[in-house]
Amino acid sequence: RRLSSQGHDVVLLPAQYARAYVRRNKTDAADAAALIEAARCPGIRPVPIKSVDQQALQQLHRLRSQWMAARTARINFLRGCLREFGVCVPVGAQRAIQSVREALSNPHSCVPAPLHPWLLELLAEIDSLAQRCKHIERELARLNEHDPIVDRLLQIPGVGPLTATALRASVVDVQRFASARHFASWLGLTSREHSSGERRRLGRISKQGDPYLRTLLIHGARAVLLAARSAQRRGSSLDRLRTWALELQERRGHNKAAVALANKLARIVWAIWRFERN
Repeated sequence: RRLSSQGHDVVLLPAQYARAYVRRNKTDAADAAALIEAARCPGIRPVPIKSVDQQALQQLHRLRSQWMAARTARINFLRGCLREFGVCVPVGAQRAIQSVREALSNPHSCVPAPLHPWLLELLAEIDSLAQRCKHIERELARLNEHDPIVDRLLQIPGVGPLTATALRASVVDVQRFASARHFASWLGLTSREHSSGERRRLGRISKQGDPYLRTLLIHGARAVLLAARSAQRRGSSLDRLRTWALELQERRGHNKAAVALANKLARIVWAIWRFERN
């Protein structure tokens, strides 16, 4: 950003593509020559430069992910610790925490007394981590309260505040994607291809994009599937997207249907964002 403000034409290249141009050993001269050759290649698209606000949003998401990982690690430690004394902790964060509290408050529990104060302190740390994550979620919502792009993305089923703000911070400029398939491919939601001649082989999704964005979209697709299944049981009418997703779930299973629906949601995100539709 500082070089651009001084009048320089700054080009950021993807490291994984520029690395292929390095010849023999890695040196500063070889790296410079590789960057020159990669910059001449029209097939390598430069990485857009993020603004300060976009980088701040992205770092808030990264910080929340770190705290969520720390919280999950501590819950798993509690589950393994109590299992050593014959106390089985159920699956699920809230159920696990409640089960641990009940085990520690039970006077006839198998957990040794010297562990009780330290496990209670660990439970307090888990609660603190959960509160920090909630504070960041509220801050993300506040920072994007009047963002028209985020408001349009929130109208898409399965896209909540976390997904909308993460897309806003990471994509930067959706106009650089020529089609919705390019955007879904950038997220790693399209099939891995291994074709030759007239024979085309499509495998699993490539997973070559941002894993955080892909995870958010897939979790959102799971939520849409569960809500659609509940609406179907109540006899409510469903739109074409949810009807298609439920039919696919019947044929291929829940996980594949969730990934396929996430692919659809990514294409809807591209269309709404690029053409400014509501």
